[in-house]
Amino acid sequence: MTATTHRTTRRLVEELLRRIGEGDADRIAELYAEHGDWRLNWPEEEHGRAATPWIRHRATRADAAAHYRDLAAHHVPGRADTVVERILVDGDDAVVTGEIRQTAAATGRTYRARFALHLTVRDGLVVRHHVYEDSLAVARAFAP
Repeated sequence: MTATTHRTTRRLVEELLRRIGEGDADRIAELYAEHGDWRLNWPEEEHGRAATPWIRHRATRADAAAHYRDLAAHHVPGRADTVVERILVDGDDAVVTGEIRQTAAATGRTYRARFALHLTVRDGLVVRHHVYEDSLAVARAFAP
């Protein structure tokens, strides 16, 4: 692994986080490969429920854009924050750790969820996006 690989991965991850903060789903999706591996660490039977439709596995760049649109549609605009604590890079792989702070639009409940995001970058695009988060905190915020 070269220092150039580390720098390229870090730059792309930092750009991805910046774009996520801006909230433009199409601009975010530009950083994903046309086909990739997107997994969420949630019980499979909970994937795609009406209250949390963004929680499901994805496979394409279009899926990535849809994820960010769904996520925005189900949260209160302007009442969110993400604290990134670390970005750890090892070649093509990066792990981002931190805490998400959101407000569920359907219930008005706020929540905080710790997360780890494992990304893999190849040819300047994200090919792996695996999320590990406090799914219980999210589920409670959206529960009727």
